[in-house]
Amino acid sequence: MKKLLYTFGLFVGLVSSTAFAAGGGALPYQADIDQTDKASLQRGAKLFMNYCLGCHQMQYQRYERTFNDLGIPLNVGLDNLIFTKDTKVGSHIKNAMPAKDAAKWFGAAPPDLTLEARLRGPDWIYSYLKSFYVDPSRPFGVNNTVFKDVGMPHVLQELQGIPHKEEHFEEQLIDGQLQRVSLGEKIVVDGSGELSVDEYDRAALDITNFMVYVGEPMILERESLGWKALLYCLIFFVLAVLLKKEFWKDVK
Repeated sequence: MKKLLYTFGLFVGLVSSTAFAAGGGALPYQADIDQTDKASLQRGAKLFMNYCLGCHQMQYQRYERTFNDLGIPLNVGLDNLIFTKDTKVGSHIKNAMPAKDAAKWFGAAPPDLTLEARLRGPDWIYSYLKSFYVDPSRPFGVNNTVFKDVGMPHVLQELQGIPHKEEHFEEQLIDGQLQRVSLGEKIVVDGSGELSVDEYDRAALDITNFMVYVGEPMILERESLGWKALLYCLIFFVLAVLLKKEFWKDVK
């Protein structure tokens, strides 16, 4: 029994360390998403289709499945969220950008984002959307603290405003003297965006929520079935223990 528990603990530790390595360590923001919030998912879908789909596809997800799951009437989705010509509501979510041309323009073809949330995690996506800043040395004039030397423009800049990276200081009493101590760098927005700081945070969270949904459309059903499966296993574990005791009660 001890050997079995040790093996299980080793397996859990290995999986956890692998997940940590894939996530890239600590991130500046945490995404408090809610997959049951249909309004958030609908806003996220709208923002993604308008600002992200021009470069990034979700070619393993269909419009129709998305609209049905998020409670968007098919005619409304077709008229307002599908922008490529002759695209039907049952089509996969693709754009019209040629991959070869995209590779020339951006240095590499923009990745498909269907499974990005499963690869990176919601905290990474949320932090990434909030971590652009002006960098004149970069081809598109911006950089990102989460993804250094990112090869894409800040497509949400008209919503957020122009973000700058500034170092913040605080006066602290050290050895009886006031000294100016750095608190690190933070992203500061100039206020020229269409949204306030809180509204932009909400928009970034909505996009993250939508991308998590696309990464696993059955996530709510899976979690519900998971608890039922665990309860099933627990009941039959108790029955198995009682049966074992019954079989061995006369063995000395």
